[in-house]
Amino acid sequence: MVVIADQRRTDKNLFNIYDLKNKLIAYSFPIGKVTNVLCEWGNVIILTDDHKVVCLGEKDMESKLEMLFRKSLYTVAINLVQSQHDAAATAEVLRKYGDHLYGKQDYDEAMAQYIRTIGQLEPSYVIQKFLDAQRIHNLTNYLEKLHEKGLATPDHTTLLINCFTKLKAVAKLDDFIKGEQGGEGELCFDVETAVKVCRAAGYHQHAMYVAKKAGEHEWYLKILLEDLGGYDEALQYISSLPLYEAAVRLKQYGKILVCHKPPETIDVLLGICVGDSTGSNDRSDNGLPTILPSPVDFVHIFVDQPKWLMFFLEQYINKVKDSLAHTEIHNTLLELYLSEDLCAPGFSENLDKKEEEKHGSLNRVKSLIVKPSSKNEASNIDYSLHRKFSKNKSDISVVDSLKESKEEKNERLAKGLSLLKSAWPSHEQQPRYDEDLAVVLCEMLGFRDGLLFLYEKMKLYKELMACYMQDKDYRGLISCCKRLADPSRGGDSSLWADVLQYFGEKGEDCSQEVKEVLVYVEKDNLLPPLIVLQTLAKNPNLTLSVVKDYVARQFQQMSQLIEEDQKTIDKYQKETITMRKEVHDLRTNARIFQLSKCSACTSSLDLPAVHFLCMHSFHQRCLGDNEKECPVCMPNNRTLLDMKRNLEQSSNDHDTFFQLLRNSDDGFSVIAEYFGRGILNKRQ
Repeated sequence: MVVIADQRRTDKNLFNIYDLKNKLIAYSFPIGKVTNVLCEWGNVIILTDDHKVVCLGEKDMESKLEMLFRKSLYTVAINLVQSQHDAAATAEVLRKYGDHLYGKQDYDEAMAQYIRTIGQLEPSYVIQKFLDAQRIHNLTNYLEKLHEKGLATPDHTTLLINCFTKLKAVAKLDDFIKGEQGGEGELCFDVETAVKVCRAAGYHQHAMYVAKKAGEHEWYLKILLEDLGGYDEALQYISSLPLYEAAVRLKQYGKILVCHKPPETIDVLLGICVGDSTGSNDRSDNGLPTILPSPVDFVHIFVDQPKWLMFFLEQYINKVKDSLAHTEIHNTLLELYLSEDLCAPGFSENLDKKEEEKHGSLNRVKSLIVKPSSKNEASNIDYSLHRKFSKNKSDISVVDSLKESKEEKNERLAKGLSLLKSAWPSHEQQPRYDEDLAVVLCEMLGFRDGLLFLYEKMKLYKELMACYMQDKDYRGLISCCKRLADPSRGGDSSLWADVLQYFGEKGEDCSQEVKEVLVYVEKDNLLPPLIVLQTLAKNPNLTLSVVKDYVARQFQQMSQLIEEDQKTIDKYQKETITMRKEVHDLRTNARIFQLSKCSACTSSLDLPAVHFLCMHSFHQRCLGDNEKECPVCMPNNRTLLDMKRNLEQSSNDHDTFFQLLRNSDDGFSVIAEYFGRGILNKRQ
């Protein structure tokens, strides 16, 4: 505070209060001669010589600021409020100062003040003022500072990158993208927002840099494949990823890669599925080996590329012999091998349409050229058609080149048969594929060789022969029976009977085949001659000469059997007569025992002696306690008695009788045997 003389008025003085910090006169007023100045109770008290007392008090901050605002002393107001160390109040003064400058169209200086309010003032207040395209430089500056202080939101990031792209400030965009890193190299903005905005603006390299830096593999590959078409780079990038992540990305983008780079994509897939990829990490976070993905997980990416799917699975099974998913893999391969056509879905329809258009156009040409109305019209028609066919010529040639040739299809079927055999070795009971599915596929395609193999392995001999019969393959049918109907190899000899019945009902001349079949029927005595003749009689094209030799041999054989049976009958009749005569003699005539030696000890026979009707004599002491049976004849007699007892018991076992009767080829012999056992004898 200073009291100085007023040079304009000699009788007056000036009382000035100076603000040394801000270098200004805070207050000044004229006053008379001052006798004393006091500072007490926060006030300044001035005593004058005319006995007056002037009391000066300091105004509050709000009043000071309002006065400064009215006088446009914003710099003073800023310095004043900063001395109070109130950040919110300082920001408010800076905002008003910025608004003041903005109103005067001093946008650069106004933005400088707004930048000083970052952290206190809502950014949208400033952004809304500078959205005009003419002030985009100022807005860019503000947004950069906002990001530097880490207070930006995804919307701010979007707006800043849009500003860079509108200004074509590539250098600034580079600095922002590649220089905005916090601790440990982390990006200081919203990654997804930055990637989307850069991609939408056409700055793909910047978007890819951000995605790669942030580990957003999905965004990186999406830009690389969908926008840039960098298929080789995408495959290289996927190969460098950890095993699990590489598998996920291949499932996601594999379809695009297979369409454009099938061999290279298959190499990467094999590296992941087999585990020999040099770039992928094949260990988990805990150091344990990770489970390799299955090729079945990637089948969907080959939805329009069946030939490449077939190639991929072939390569896999050549490298991996024991896969956990071998059944699914072999099933898929079989479906590819045994499909009607390996063209992509919808391809055949487009092909038919193109051919239809081609033929339709040719027909229209013929109809027009037959009777052209004038020479000029005919030439115009010729010229237009020439242009049309030349335009479609390349399309038709491409379509024709994609069609599968007959040789390729035959090669594919050969691979299918080879897979059926190799995946079902002879030492294994079950195949490495679903046999029911394989049968259905072969049936749908009409793949005869596959069906024959499967039916034979599954022991479905009836169905196997039905295939030969359906194709009228007589030689194959007989050859099959020779292989499968041999009882010495565990075959079913009854197959010859089915073959004979087939030829009997065929209605065609198959004399040579019937003769060959009859040889095996006769060899194993599979059918009675009468049944054979009745079966073959149904075929009107078979003559008697076919069965002449067979019937003659059967008659000769039957005659021999009859003779042997007659000899056996005569023998049994003579023995029966002899036995009956002997029984009669035993019952009616006396027996004279003339043995002089004991049959047991061969000593001279003396009394007491025991004589048996079988003409054996013994000392009584040699017999011991058993005097009722001849020791010499007793074993044979007991054997006969046991046989008789067993026959009587088995004759009452009706369940066994009917079971033998059902399972026997010759029921008459079973009944005859039970007749001998006395099953029909009257019970005593």
